[in-house]
Amino acid sequence: MPLAPLVGHLDLRAQFLEAIASGKLPQVVLLTGPSGVGKQRLALWLAQRLACTGPAGEPCGTCRGCRMVLGLAHPDVHLLVPVARPKAGEPDKQLAEVAESLEAVMAERRAAPLWGTPDGMAIHGVASARLIQRRASLTASEGGWRVFIISRADRLVSQESSPEAANALLKLLEEPPPRSLFVLTATEPGQVLPTIRSRSVPVRMGRNSDAEVRQFVADHNGRTVGESGLRAAGGSIGAALADDDSASKGQAAARAFLGAVRAGTAAAADRALRQGAWHARGEFTAMLDGLAEVLAADARQLVVSGAGRDEAEAMLDSVQCVAAAREHAQGNVNPQLLLATLADQLGAVAAR
Repeated sequence: MPLAPLVGHLDLRAQFLEAIASGKLPQVVLLTGPSGVGKQRLALWLAQRLACTGPAGEPCGTCRGCRMVLGLAHPDVHLLVPVARPKAGEPDKQLAEVAESLEAVMAERRAAPLWGTPDGMAIHGVASARLIQRRASLTASEGGWRVFIISRADRLVSQESSPEAANALLKLLEEPPPRSLFVLTATEPGQVLPTIRSRSVPVRMGRNSDAEVRQFVADHNGRTVGESGLRAAGGSIGAALADDDSASKGQAAARAFLGAVRAGTAAAADRALRQGAWHARGEFTAMLDGLAEVLAADARQLVVSGAGRDEAEAMLDSVQCVAAAREHAQGNVNPQLLLATLADQLGAVAAR
């Protein structure tokens, strides 16, 4: 089943088309924006345009290159999503295990193109970094562009166990091979490692209009979204389609945690102790993801309003604390201890 069409973002698409036509398309793009607005789909649209043999402008959708991208089957378009940590011990077996996991995800997405968020404990680990490097070293099968889409780049675990692999990936992003495009997606740039951000051209995606959300859900889910549903979706097609809306639950848990931090040490400690010690890790990491999104969104509102610049900078520093906690959460760390430490850090930042 082919991908659903890309909805909206016409101005941004026009800018990309102009950059391609003029030969000024950046080779490393960090695509950010709210959850569910189509970041991965826009990245695939870019890949489709580069693979398209039709006339300039929007991809034709009918040539061989377009059809392969739309079927997630183009040999030179690599969509890398977070996957479970490999169980194998040998590096080559780890790499093969990650490749198999990615192909299983692609098979699921071909069957059901409207995908949701990955498991909370899924990551881009060292094996994923090595897989990207290996694929980037190969010659393009179709003789054109090679496109590497790293979805949820906030889950790149660069310091997991191999600084050599991390440094090689950073080198690859600093000096990408000719006719290769790397598109990294994340909700907020502050969630991505600074060493990666510094090598990327940031591009921000806005929200979809309510009309676009309503029409997409009607066309692809067969139901009508009412006014309350549109308000809850907040311009996110993904949120409107979600059954359990785990992203919203994560943000709600994040705001509750922030409330405990702002209430003082005792309330923060109580919240940390109520966190399951070894279970519900998916919910725990979803809360951390939501926490980074909430803090970054609040900081952006303060900047736009022109008030509270110091508060905005403090919130952005808090996002960095959350990003570090999110990375530690991938290891064998007690969530209660991690949450207590994070509460102390956030409290210290707010008190500056």
